[in-house]
Amino acid sequence: MKLTRTADLWWKNAVVYCLDVETFHDSDGDGCGDFRGLTQRIDHLHRLGVTCVWLMPFFPTPERDDGYDITDFYGVDSRLGTLGDFVEFVRTARDRGIRVIADLVVNHTSDKHPWFQSARDPGSPFHDWYVWRDKPPPDAEKGVVFPDKETSLWTYDRKAKKYYLHRFYKHQPDLNVANPAVRDEIARVMGFWMELGLSGFRVDAVPFLLEAPVEELPDPHDYLGDLRAFLSRRNGEGVLLGEVNLPYAETMKFFGQADGVGDELHLCFDFVGMQQMYLSLARQDAGPLTHALTERPVPPRDCHWATFVRNHDELTLDKLTVPERQEVFDAFGPDEDMQLYGRGLRRRLPGMLGFDLRRIRMVYSLLFSLPGTPVLFYGEEVGMTEDLAVEGRGAVRTPMWWDAVAEQRWDGESLLAWTRLLIERYRECPELAWGTFAVVESGDSAVFAHRCDIDGGTVVAVHNFAEREVSVELSGLEGVLTDVLVDGTVEVVDGRARVELGPYDCRWFRQVRR
Repeated sequence: MKLTRTADLWWKNAVVYCLDVETFHDSDGDGCGDFRGLTQRIDHLHRLGVTCVWLMPFFPTPERDDGYDITDFYGVDSRLGTLGDFVEFVRTARDRGIRVIADLVVNHTSDKHPWFQSARDPGSPFHDWYVWRDKPPPDAEKGVVFPDKETSLWTYDRKAKKYYLHRFYKHQPDLNVANPAVRDEIARVMGFWMELGLSGFRVDAVPFLLEAPVEELPDPHDYLGDLRAFLSRRNGEGVLLGEVNLPYAETMKFFGQADGVGDELHLCFDFVGMQQMYLSLARQDAGPLTHALTERPVPPRDCHWATFVRNHDELTLDKLTVPERQEVFDAFGPDEDMQLYGRGLRRRLPGMLGFDLRRIRMVYSLLFSLPGTPVLFYGEEVGMTEDLAVEGRGAVRTPMWWDAVAEQRWDGESLLAWTRLLIERYRECPELAWGTFAVVESGDSAVFAHRCDIDGGTVVAVHNFAEREVSVELSGLEGVLTDVLVDGTVEVVDGRARVELGPYDCRWFRQVRR
C-alpha cells in the first residue's frame, strides 16, 4: 500500500512508547529524572524504532498520586526541568522523527490546585468548577476505584460545608465538565501544549470524565466530539488516545461516528483483548484471545485500537470472570502481595512468565502483529521487572534499567535486539496495522494464527502458546510464504501450508503470489 496513506494517518501504524520523565533518566545525579536526561536518551528510542513518545504527567504536583494530582496545567514540575527543557526535548524528538503526546488529566485536579482552594468558598467563581452536594447520594460508595484507600466517592469539605465528588482519591476533586468555563479551560490547556509542539494527548479516565453531572449537555459524547474538533482545528495531525476500560460495545461509542468516520477518540486501548491474552497465556490455549479478537468490532474509518502488554497502572483483569481472574492470579501472581485491588497484578511480564525468554519473545511478537497500534511501557524492551517493595502501582514504575540497555545493545540474541527487529518488520508490514483481520484455523488449540490483507498484500502470523512443539496446517493461502522474521519459506500446496513451531514459537510470513 502507498506510504503516503500511512503517513497521513500516522497513528495507525505508529510505535508508541510510554515513559515517566521522573524515572527515565537523571541528568544531574539528584535522584530524579528530568527532561534534560530524557533528551540525552532520545537516541535509544530512535534506534529502537519508536515513532511516538507518550509522556506521563510532568506538571507541578504535590506527588500524592505519581503526578496525576496536578496543581498547574500550564507548567513543568520544577524537579523535572522548565518549559524550555520541555520544548528542547520535543524539538529534539521531532528531529529524530518522533512525535510526542502527553497525558491529558482533566477529570480532576489536586485539592491543592488554586482552582479548588478558591472553589471552597461558595461565593467564588471557581465554586462551580467542581461538583458539590449538600449531602452525599445513597450510593456514595458505589464505584470506588481504590477500595484500599477510599470508602466513598464524596468527601465533606469543612470550609465549603458541602460534599465534593472524587472518582479517585479524596485529594483529587473532580472537575465539573458541565460548566462551560471548565470546558473552555480544558481546550485552552490543550491549545497551550500543542503550541509547544505536542501531537496530541492520551486522555486519562475518559468514561469518568464524561460521567460527571452533565445535565446541561444533551449527550456527554458531544463534549468529546468538541475536544476532537478543537484538536483538529489547532493541529490537523493531532491524535487523542483514550483510556476506556469498558466492554467492546461500550468502548465503540467513544470513537464516535459521523457518516462512517470517527469523530471522537482516534485510538482506544483494547483492554478486553489484553486481558484475554493473559488468560490464554495462563491456559496455554489461544482460545480466549481468538474469541476476543473475533468479537472485537471494527472501529470507524480513521480510528484504531491500541494494543498493549501492560501499562503504567496495575495489570487490570476486571473484565474477566472471577474464576478466570483467579486462573491468571494462580499462574502469574499467586502471592497476595503481587495483586492489587482484587482485580489486577502489580507485576511486569518477565517475572510473570518465569523469565522464559522464548515466551516473552512470543508475547511481544503478538503485540506487534495483532491488528492495532502497539504501545510499549518503558523498560519492556530490556525485560524490566517489578519491585514489589514499592507500594501499589509504583512497583512497575521504578527507574529505567540503563545498565541493561548497555549490556543488550550489541547482543543479537537479546530482548532489545528482538524488540528492534519486531518494530522494524512491523513498520515494513503495513498490512498488520491497516489490513482486514481474519483468524486462520490451525487445528491446534494452542496456536493463534491470523492474517491481515490490504491492497493485494497479505501477512500471516502464527503463535504457539504451549510449551510443546506443534505442527499446524493453515488453509486459504496461495503461492509461497516468505518468512519475515528469519530466513526461510514455506510452500503452499493446494491452498494449504504446513508450519512447524517449537515451544512458544512465533512466525510471520508474507504471502507471495506466483
